[in-house]
Amino acid sequence: MIMAFAQGLSAIRAFADPQAFSAYMGLPIDVEQQAGFVTVYALRTTLIAALAVVLAATKHFRLLGIIALIALILPIGDAWLTAQAGASDTIVFRHVGIAIFLAFTGVMLLRDGRRGLEQ
Repeated sequence: MIMAFAQGLSAIRAFADPQAFSAYMGLPIDVEQQAGFVTVYALRTTLIAALAVVLAATKHFRLLGIIALIALILPIGDAWLTAQAGASDTIVFRHVGIAIFLAFTGVMLLRDGRRGLEQ
């Protein structure tokens, strides 16, 4: 549920202030028209949050673990993109921290999901 909450919070922040959110992510935008792209991000993030809530609520922990591991593409890509764009170390390491959290969570969900299937 932490993943769903974090994704939901990111979506709300991106909808509310696309320019501030893009700076928070490490890729600031400076043209108002570019803010629409951040809204596209927010829409997709809302889907990810809703999917995580549904999978957790229906106790599909193994599937949620697989999705968490596949989702590693996102923070790893974010870390690389923000580093290439010259973002601060704090921002780059935040993305790395998210990747570590997803990896740990994914492994734990897979482990617990297997245990639940065996019982």
